[in-house]
Amino acid sequence: MAIIIGVVSQKGGVGKSTIARLVAREFAAQGWQVKIGDLDIGQATSFHWRSRRLQSALEPDISIEQFGRVEQALKAAAQYEVLILDGAPHATQATKQIADASDLVIIPTGLAVDDLEPGVRLAHALAKAVPRRKMLFALCRVGTSQLEITEARRYLEEAGCRVLAGELPEQVAYRRASDEGRAATETRYPSLNRRAEMLAQSVVNSIA
Repeated sequence: MAIIIGVVSQKGGVGKSTIARLVAREFAAQGWQVKIGDLDIGQATSFHWRSRRLQSALEPDISIEQFGRVEQALKAAAQYEVLILDGAPHATQATKQIADASDLVIIPTGLAVDDLEPGVRLAHALAKAVPRRKMLFALCRVGTSQLEITEARRYLEEAGCRVLAGELPEQVAYRRASDEGRAATETRYPSLNRRAEMLAQSVVNSIA
């Protein structure tokens, strides 16, 4: 049975699919059999990203499939070592199903209170049925202010939430990489790749 990682959010545009693809790429690069189940049928961001990755002939290849229901995606778990569920935004029943089935739940968020508050509400809602130790926040699209990053971490921790080490800054290079079917560790800038690697390694450490 695969390790199952759910990536969920209360709102769109906070880096959910970016995190899903980053984690998938890093596991695949280490030789793991990985699949992303794209449950955001409306946007299908990860699914279309794989098409660009194939056009760019990038390795490792990452299997990505669209699913309309969580139970359909979970059936694929037996064929892979890591299954990453890229959920649709909003706290729907499907989000709860993803959290319940996952070994680790990642909630991406920006630094603004407009992003942090919905994420915390989602974590509190999921905590009614899912152990808090399974849930981790990932800071994405951060700016250059270390103070702002520190304040966001404190906000989450005071709300009883755990936060992954590292963060993904808001950078054109990450968007350009995604446009080419690349993950956040595959930009043309080693310093940005290292920052993404730190975040991905924190996910691996949390599973371990």
